[in-house]
Amino acid sequence: MTTQTLPRIAFFEFTSCEGCQLTVVDTLQAHPELLNVVEIVQFREAMSERGEDYQIAFVEGSCTRPHDETRLKEIRQQAKIVVALGACAHLGGINAIRNRQPLEEVRQYVYGDKADWFDTYVARPIEAVITVDAVIPGCPIDRNEFAMAVSHLLQGRMPNIPDYPLCIECKLMENVCMFQRGKACLGPITRSGCGAICPAYGDGCEGCRGLIPKPNIESLKQVLREHGMSEEEIDAKMTMFLTYQKMRLEEKR
Repeated sequence: MTTQTLPRIAFFEFTSCEGCQLTVVDTLQAHPELLNVVEIVQFREAMSERGEDYQIAFVEGSCTRPHDETRLKEIRQQAKIVVALGACAHLGGINAIRNRQPLEEVRQYVYGDKADWFDTYVARPIEAVITVDAVIPGCPIDRNEFAMAVSHLLQGRMPNIPDYPLCIECKLMENVCMFQRGKACLGPITRSGCGAICPAYGDGCEGCRGLIPKPNIESLKQVLREHGMSEEEIDAKMTMFLTYQKMRLEEKR
């Protein structure tokens, strides 16, 4: 009798809160059957062992230091598939807000007279350094979407992440539009797939799943102006999670 080798997977963290990995732990408790079809060789949040022989790498966190690039390239060289796990790895996330200010000012503000002790630079998503095969978006990720993504990967296909705007999901759930409730929302330009969880609980979308293909940002800005938001408020709303993408779009103009 031959023993079938299980796919080996590893989890890595860079600059992040590691909340997406905690969501993975939560997912594995709800879907213990996943543990029967994969072998986890590295996962600091859940085990002390560290194996470097893996085929699928899930990477949480943004690249914020020069030596992050070296480690990311090592992961890319080893793994057949690299998955960006969550908004920080996918978008640069909240970490990228600092990119709007001069780096030295940010370092001084955070570290004070110890600023020179810390080697840091502009926060970027991991795809700015290495090729990424798939993305599981969100802050944090959705546990059902993670379980689905693993299932797809084990079947030899990439995760199917929606590319239509959150507004469609809101309408399917029969949510009252946030603009009709007097609140701002980035649903028209944000990728769906989260179950419209923020609008469902009465809060406008902040864009943590990233932009849809060809977002009409200027049109949304005009809508936000018509609802009484100042340019500073609009900029703050659009850069909680989307700073890196917004700056890249502006560079291309």
